[in-house]
Amino acid sequence: MNRYFAFASMLTAGLLLAGCSSDDGTGESATKAVSKAEILTLAAADLPVRYVTSGTVTSDHRVSISSRLSGYIRELPVREGDSVKAGDVLVRVDPVNARQGVVQAEADMSDAKADLNRYEELFKASAVSKQQLDRIRLRYKVARSQLEQARNQLSYAEVRSPVDGVVVEKKMNKGDLASPGAPILTLEDPASLLVETYVSEQYVSGIHAGDEVEIEVASLKQAFAGTVRQVVQAADAVTHQFLIKIALELRDDVHPGMYAQVAFKVGSRKGLQVPAAAVIDRGGLNGIYVADSEGIVNYRQIRIGQVRNELVEVLAGLHEGDTVAWNGSPALVTGMKVQAK
Repeated sequence: MNRYFAFASMLTAGLLLAGCSSDDGTGESATKAVSKAEILTLAAADLPVRYVTSGTVTSDHRVSISSRLSGYIRELPVREGDSVKAGDVLVRVDPVNARQGVVQAEADMSDAKADLNRYEELFKASAVSKQQLDRIRLRYKVARSQLEQARNQLSYAEVRSPVDGVVVEKKMNKGDLASPGAPILTLEDPASLLVETYVSEQYVSGIHAGDEVEIEVASLKQAFAGTVRQVVQAADAVTHQFLIKIALELRDDVHPGMYAQVAFKVGSRKGLQVPAAAVIDRGGLNGIYVADSEGIVNYRQIRIGQVRNELVEVLAGLHEGDTVAWNGSPALVTGMKVQAK
């Protein structure tokens, strides 16, 4: 029996030692292990101070489509979201009045042509004066012009797209009565996008056309660059803020109506940045491996700020002169010694 208890005690001690030596690599064996890793000694950098506003993506080229004729809409083959090309038929209006106008103009033209032929024969026979012939010729020219105008009016029964764009609003439907100037559709050119935002009068003096700004669309979860195109030098009477228009590069994932945040650079400050690849996310908490003077790494929690160009700003947990390590081979653990790759 005593021999059995002695064996059990030795087995338990062996298991405890094995557990202690394989917890997280902090034991003696981990200290001896060497990892080839990326290493960076931190130095303070000039980071921009930004003034952030909210805005909306809009199209710089917005076209309202209406009919030049009065009449019931016979065809309206497009709907919101459809892409159209310049020259595509958007609306067909029943041109009852325009068609009657053409018939009347053709009749007047026929009469004027007959009178002109008759007066030319009479003038050759010296039966009418040159003044009378000129008056008939003028009547013929007027009738011909009116016929051309009536035919042009009839052509307006088909409303074609003046630009390549996207239908963003449809105000009438098939069967509705169209009238001159009344909007039927609204088109936007997705190739000419702007972000419109308002800035406080405190900052407007430091914003100029041509300045580069940072834009973030919440649904895309990434930032991209824009350029200030126009600063409207007149404040809104109620909010006392100034309208800023920012031009965007053509992007397939940005569309009119999207919510955007615009960051204007208004100064600079000192701060620390580390590569985004060096930051470790553990259960929602961020950390990084920091090497001491002997090259031994320890895991340290940090508080991070904004991410720009694959660099993460560190708000707390690191100091200038600290050495951070990442991308180790084998994988880094606390107590491991690192060497630069």
